Amino acid sequence: MIVVGYTPDQFGGAALEHGVAEAQLRGTSLLVINSSKGDSLADQSFADNAHLQELEGKLAGSGIDHEVRQIVGDETVDVILEAMTAPNAELLVIGIRDRTPVGKLLMGSTAQRLLLSCRKPVLAVKPDER
Repeated sequence: MIVVGYTPDQFGGAALEHGVAEAQLRGTSLLVINSSKGDSLADQSFADNAHLQELEGKLAGSGIDHEVRQIVGDETVDVILEAMTAPNAELLVIGIRDRTPVGKLLMGSTAQRLLLSCRKPVLAVKPDER
C-alpha cells in the first residue's frame, strides 16, 4: 500500500500524482489521508466536498484499489504515521513546499516531522513549476 498525505492544493496534487504512479508501478493499493486538527473554521489543508468528489473521480479513473480517509481532531503527523505502521504500508508520499528557516521555526513543518519520524521510505515531491 502507498500512503499519500493529501491537501487540496498543488502540493497535495503532486503527492497524489506520484502516489498513483507508485501504486500502479508496484501493483498495490493507495491510501489517501486528508486530516485536520479542527482548530480553525477554515483549514485550507482540509478538503471540502467538491475536492473530495474530484479526488474520487481521479482515483476511480486510475484503476487502482484505493481508500480516502478524512480525519478531524488528531494531529496530521500522528494520523499519517499510524497509517504507516500497517504491515502492508510500503511508501509514504508527501508534497513539500519551500519555506524559510524562520517559517519552519514559527509554524513547524509537518513534512519535516514526517521525514524524520517515519520508519519506512518517504517520497517528498514538489509540484511542477509552470
